[in-house]
Amino acid sequence: MREILYIIMLSLGSIIAIFILTKLMGYRQMSQMSMFDYVNGITIGSIAAEMSTSLEKNFVQPLTAMIVYALAAIVLSWFSSKSIKARRLIEGKPLVLMNNGELYRENLKKAKIDVTEFLTQCRNSGYFDVSKLETAILEDNGKISFLPKSSDRPVTPSDMNLSPEQDFMVANVILDGRIMEENLRHTGNDEKWLMNQIKGQGAGKVEDVLLATCDSSNQVTVFLKNSRKEPKDVLM
Repeated sequence: MREILYIIMLSLGSIIAIFILTKLMGYRQMSQMSMFDYVNGITIGSIAAEMSTSLEKNFVQPLTAMIVYALAAIVLSWFSSKSIKARRLIEGKPLVLMNNGELYRENLKKAKIDVTEFLTQCRNSGYFDVSKLETAILEDNGKISFLPKSSDRPVTPSDMNLSPEQDFMVANVILDGRIMEENLRHTGNDEKWLMNQIKGQGAGKVEDVLLATCDSSNQVTVFLKNSRKEPKDVLM
């Protein structure tokens, strides 16, 4: 029983340590990872797993190793922000895979991407005809950015000499049946106003609302809770 409790305490300790170190290293560990971020994240995770099961060893040793890796990531991130050369060395630099209708075979080899995989990435981004692409660039996070030819890109309001109003972020004023008071205050409204808005869209009380948003024009959109299930064959 004592051994099980010890494992539980070590596991919780490793989770807390990973959470704190990830906070210090920044959210880049969870998105848009460079090659170093990827390797560093795997290593810290492996050390944390070792820490959580080290029954006979001193848990301070793996914890120290985790801190060292985290500090290394912070230092390298600092160097990257101060020096372009260091940034390119640590994070890598974009690689042009296609430009002006020409595929660069050597760059595809350098990126370890064959033509079939490149075509798959094109389709995943909505480009089923490669001839409609002007440029394709492999970013340092491993994703490919595509620039369509001007004749094949979507029409924009500026092409039609239109000046639409700027869109802004909406505020979530109700989440899962609970009023987000701080967000509501940010919109400049109160709960009485909000209740009138949701009642006008079929909600008898706040608990009936799964999500309610408010835009910069005080337009409220309400999504009600319901127990209905979508037909299983809708995507078959």
